[in-house]
Amino acid sequence: MTRPDTIMSGGNAAFLDGLYEDYLTDPQSVDPEWRSFFDAQRGGAQEARHSAIQQAFYDLGTGRRPRAMQVVQGEASGAQQAISALITAHRVYGHLHAQFDPLRLIGTPDVPELTPAYYGLSDVQMSEQVTDGYFAGTVAEVLGQLRGIYCGPIGYEYSYLPSEEREWFQDRIERGGRRDAFTKEDKLRLLDRLNAAEGLEKYLHIKYVGQKRFSLEGSESFIPLLDRLIHGAGDYGVKEIVLGMAHRGRLNTLVNIFGKRPKDLFDEFEGKKVLSENPDISGDVKYHLGFSSDVKTKNGPLHLALAFNPSHLELVAPVVHGSTRARQDRRDETPHLMRDVRRDNVLAVTVHGDAAVIGQGVVMETLNMSRLRGYTTGGAVRIVINNQVGFTISDPRDSRSSRYCTDVAKIANAPVMHVNGDDPEAVAFAADLALAYRQQFGKDVFIDLVSFRRHGHNEADDPTMTQPIMYKQVKAHPGTLALYAQKLQQEGITTAADVKALADSYRDRLDRGESVVAELTDDTVSDLGERWAEYKKAAKESNWQSVAETAVPAEKLAELAQRMTTFPEGFELHRGVNRVMEARRAMSRGEQPLDWGMGEMLAYATLLDEGYNVRLSGEDSGRGTFVHRHAVVHDQRGLDPLKGDYLSLEFLRPGQGRAEVIDSTLSEEGVMAFEYGYSGTNPNTLVLWEAQFGDFANGAQAVIDQFIAAGETKWLGLSGLTLLLPHGYEGAGPEHSSARLERFLQLCAQNNMQVVVPSSASQIFHLLRRQMKRGYRKPLIVMTPKSLLRNKRAMSPLSELTEGRFRNVIGDPEVEKGRRVVISSGKLHWELYDAREEDREGYHGTALVRLEQLYPFPLDELKEELSRHPGSQVVWSQEEPENQGAWLLIREDLERTLAELNLDHTLTHVSRRRAASTATGYAHVHAKEQAKVIADALGEKVSREAYDAQVELTEEAEAQG
Repeated sequence: MTRPDTIMSGGNAAFLDGLYEDYLTDPQSVDPEWRSFFDAQRGGAQEARHSAIQQAFYDLGTGRRPRAMQVVQGEASGAQQAISALITAHRVYGHLHAQFDPLRLIGTPDVPELTPAYYGLSDVQMSEQVTDGYFAGTVAEVLGQLRGIYCGPIGYEYSYLPSEEREWFQDRIERGGRRDAFTKEDKLRLLDRLNAAEGLEKYLHIKYVGQKRFSLEGSESFIPLLDRLIHGAGDYGVKEIVLGMAHRGRLNTLVNIFGKRPKDLFDEFEGKKVLSENPDISGDVKYHLGFSSDVKTKNGPLHLALAFNPSHLELVAPVVHGSTRARQDRRDETPHLMRDVRRDNVLAVTVHGDAAVIGQGVVMETLNMSRLRGYTTGGAVRIVINNQVGFTISDPRDSRSSRYCTDVAKIANAPVMHVNGDDPEAVAFAADLALAYRQQFGKDVFIDLVSFRRHGHNEADDPTMTQPIMYKQVKAHPGTLALYAQKLQQEGITTAADVKALADSYRDRLDRGESVVAELTDDTVSDLGERWAEYKKAAKESNWQSVAETAVPAEKLAELAQRMTTFPEGFELHRGVNRVMEARRAMSRGEQPLDWGMGEMLAYATLLDEGYNVRLSGEDSGRGTFVHRHAVVHDQRGLDPLKGDYLSLEFLRPGQGRAEVIDSTLSEEGVMAFEYGYSGTNPNTLVLWEAQFGDFANGAQAVIDQFIAAGETKWLGLSGLTLLLPHGYEGAGPEHSSARLERFLQLCAQNNMQVVVPSSASQIFHLLRRQMKRGYRKPLIVMTPKSLLRNKRAMSPLSELTEGRFRNVIGDPEVEKGRRVVISSGKLHWELYDAREEDREGYHGTALVRLEQLYPFPLDELKEELSRHPGSQVVWSQEEPENQGAWLLIREDLERTLAELNLDHTLTHVSRRRAASTATGYAHVHAKEQAKVIADALGEKVSREAYDAQVELTEEAEAQG
């Protein structure tokens, strides 16, 4: 073994870096002498990476030149030592000299470690015989082998991976045979798929001049890449692939991969095809539409699903991952212990743009989620269609701060292969390697398909305005198909006549409008589609008046409560949590009313008992931000931090539904999009996303706008996703008061979603059960409380769970023929109630009505309640400023309700004054504002005598007709 003190030179930086990474991962994996050396060099924890060894590593960013390697005389010859260092250097830095740019616009940095001169090798030594692993021959021959592998059409980045994965890559890459591994049939298949990719684009370019299609020209190798992945996945036993991509190449993918009939695509270009005859369905542009089909593989049919995608580019990636996880869960036969689910039979493939993958933060969020317990999908294959230009930016100095657009991959410790799009065989090899890695290690892997864009951002754009140099190169480029066809002709595999016949045959099929994918099966309906059929039918009927039976017998509630509050022997609960569990047992016996947390947990338990699944995720969802839920409890002994959490909802009975309660990463956009994808795939699961504070949903506004609110009308996509958004004005400041109720109501139309503000434990119980028990799936937006979680007014007797249902409107049973009716929602109702109770004599005839559902607006139910108070003054009261909250969005609904009653009601409103911010940041100002809202809502006091006189007059008027 070479001693540490004899190898400390810049020439061995790559070797040292790899050895040091092994040491950091597992100190026992390196030789004891090296281990002692690294221990000494690390010193304090703060200087771990600033030691003497780090100074020997070559830093490309600084341009420092480390000292040339001093060859150590010993058992191995100087040439043998040098070649070992050269191999290590090529593994680490070879990608810097790789020829993966078809336009050759990327400059090659000076990397001394990749040159023999750096190691002091003489011309004589270049002829010396050496051997190392798969490499053997003279120094010159081995150097050629190294450059062919690591500096050829693929640049590999994997040196930062754990040692097992690095060795796996080295073995797969260095065995050689990349070219030899492809049979004649393989090469003809690549040619055929390239012909299809180019053929469709040329056909559309001529047939629909100037129309937007976001052409794939310049990146045609993407189609053979996808084709290779799909059939390779079939060989591994993968049963489903979920694909997410933005616009570039989408139409090509639909026709040449998914088998969409060209005739249907042409009808979309010509404006003849609509998604639905229903006038409430808006549809979407053709390059946003999804598709699904089944293709034949060696191991049977493989289902392909292309996710619908808005123009928010990378936002589809977490949606795809959510859908993939739902499909994996559906196929799994072990409903408990989410860590044990098999995840290699459904594959997520996400396609990114080079500017978007580094520019959009949701990519980072999704990558960070990729190996988290609640979100992993067992690895995804991520393809970057790298045409080296965003919209008009092609200079990396303006688009990123890293060397590559894929450097974001290092967040997930994912390997990257930069591959030349002009070399279809290199592209196919990268596809094979990526798929094998994913199946072996269950991690994300990137393929950076470096190519170009033949046209501008769209077909009407002139790119020469902003990229004159690049587009001189593009104009001179013959095209990938021409280059590969020429290569195969030189190899004697095909002829020019064969190539022409291939192009003519493809064009003829386009003319006939028939599918061009030979492997397409006749049956393209998955079991997923069958499960959604009943909900799609219900969506067409939009029967919002359907009543779900949500009451549960007391015996069943007691049984489930007992199981929810039972823990493994020896499990030590926190004393505060233990008190909560004791109280819940008493609640289940009817000894005390149920609080919000108990009502919510019983809703989950009863659904699980009935065979539904429950999946709740969000920041601090296990305990609950406001310490009310305690779905997940923790063993206070701390004996095993990896197994010290317990979710009792998983263990209610054998054969129950799957239960997951997940403390999410600190992400709103990525996690909400993930849960939307999950909910749109599994109708039998109550999927909930909870904001730590409702305001934080702001960070996911694009998900709400593009998917939750409009997914059904744009794409006929159904989702039952439930958002739990803590809401209420309690003096906590601008960012902890409002869940921006008005934004959701502004998005409400065409019965697209439900917006509710429940005010009691029984209401949340029935509401969550209703979400699954009714025969359709619509998003549910719930303004959940904070302080109300422990308010005795919001507690409910057990009887309200054993009978009844969710009530959209709750009237005031204590007041008949009121002179004033105050309508409100949420915690404000109980504050009004308390204020009225304090001066009951002064507020005779003031009825307090709860509007629990704001959309769809319960007009008939509100009419029924208001009919009990003819001629009354109706007041809408809200905590929010006048320009926020519900008032401006439901005013017309309230006016229409009163107009249809025609009982001489008047309507006014009470709120905070209009404001730019949601709430004040000063507690004393909040208290004054809240007191004024309450006082104004209750209005002028009226004596009992005056009230009785008014009632008498009203009764006389009714008697006279």
